[in-house]
Amino acid sequence: MKKNLNSPAVRFLYGTRPGRILLRWLLQSRMDRLAVRFLCSRFSRPLIGWYAKRHNIQLSKQDSCSFKSYREFFIRRRPNIQLDMQPEHLISPCDGWLSIFPVLADSSFNIKGSSYQLADLLQDEQLAANYTGGDCLIFRLCASDYHHYCYIDNGYQGECHYIAGELHSVQPLACAVYPVYTLNRRCWSLLTTENFGSVVQTEIGALIVGGIFNARQNTRFCKGMEKGHFELAGSTIVLLFQKNRIKLRPELTQKLANTEEVRVQLGEWIGNAEK
Repeated sequence: MKKNLNSPAVRFLYGTRPGRILLRWLLQSRMDRLAVRFLCSRFSRPLIGWYAKRHNIQLSKQDSCSFKSYREFFIRRRPNIQLDMQPEHLISPCDGWLSIFPVLADSSFNIKGSSYQLADLLQDEQLAANYTGGDCLIFRLCASDYHHYCYIDNGYQGECHYIAGELHSVQPLACAVYPVYTLNRRCWSLLTTENFGSVVQTEIGALIVGGIFNARQNTRFCKGMEKGHFELAGSTIVLLFQKNRIKLRPELTQKLANTEEVRVQLGEWIGNAEK
């Protein structure tokens, strides 16, 4: 059985009135700047061992000592990545928990009774309309995950569109209280892919620090090549596919019929291109 997906801190900040008051103050006080400066400094090194133990991350003492800051530890790369390179296979762009939602006729998708408008997510009504009837795949990265993400196919990437926003948690309780995908800091780019058509990939920052770093824009890319990484906190990736472009593997579809999310890993085969 899956553990409670909400940390004690998130249950307090989003599930209690005093917590929500404190959260409002944190979001308005620019504490993110102080938090980032601390987590990038050598003074944050003691957090590494605590964080690894809390989230069951296997880390040797030698590895722990090799990081100069918590930031260096958090953006460590995933060893022994195995990518499914079949052209027609859709792969997961990251480690995390996958959920899928249909994009409705009004270019929206629903999560736990909350309606999200693609135009609000992208701040581009014309682009959002192109995904009516398509699929919205959401990958929620957890604290224990590696926070690098890759391209799902060969193709061409356009400009990175950064949208300033708040920095709410992306854990389920926060998503039930606030429309975090359209409130949070995020960056989207249009990927013209060889096998899945035009895909919009959006990276969404998370509580307090939410760093998003994309390596390139306006360039060609290859399947499995690193697209970028998150820094300092768990985050989310949203992939938008046009109508009749993908079909999830039957095993995943069956699992998602019984649960809200399924566990996937970077480079894992999760679906197929529909021609």
